[in-house]
Amino acid sequence: MPNNIINASSSGSGGLITTAADSGTLELQSNGTTIATISSTGLQQNVGAPAFSAYQSTSQTGIANSTWTKQTYDTEEYDTNSNFASSRFTPTVAGYYLFTASVLSDTLMSGRLFCALYKNGTVFKQGAGVQSSSARLASILSAVAYANGSTDYFELYAFSDAGVTWITNGGFSPNYFQASMIRSA
Repeated sequence: MPNNIINASSSGSGGLITTAADSGTLELQSNGTTIATISSTGLQQNVGAPAFSAYQSTSQTGIANSTWTKQTYDTEEYDTNSNFASSRFTPTVAGYYLFTASVLSDTLMSGRLFCALYKNGTVFKQGAGVQSSSARLASILSAVAYANGSTDYFELYAFSDAGVTWITNGGFSPNYFQASMIRSA
């Protein structure tokens, strides 16, 4: 059964196009694309908001001391809009994104470990690090960043000043990188 539709259209002469039906459900559209559906069960948003989650299923080895090193993610849990590839997130929808990440060393080290969100090749936000003497070090990050939907891209880097070449702890949970759109532009 077709739904009642309100479509903000820019094609032809443009304007607001309405379509009546007996479904009891209302679709809100922009240029023919359904953005939200309102029915007796509530509001369902259909915005193509990109989100991804990836992790290191195997350890990343040979990470140099005192060098920001791009983290590689070989396993995707999900990538709703096919915007994550080669450990880089390039969202194609302009808006604000919440990023979370964690890096854990598999090397016992004395020093500090940091992770940082890079935007377009430069540090955007740096995560908290832990200083320790002879322990597995960890760093976590949470940040909100604006993406223009065309050229902006994001990657995760890690840095340790422990004085040794180190290895990440590969596996499902300790080393991950993820983001989701939280608000359109």
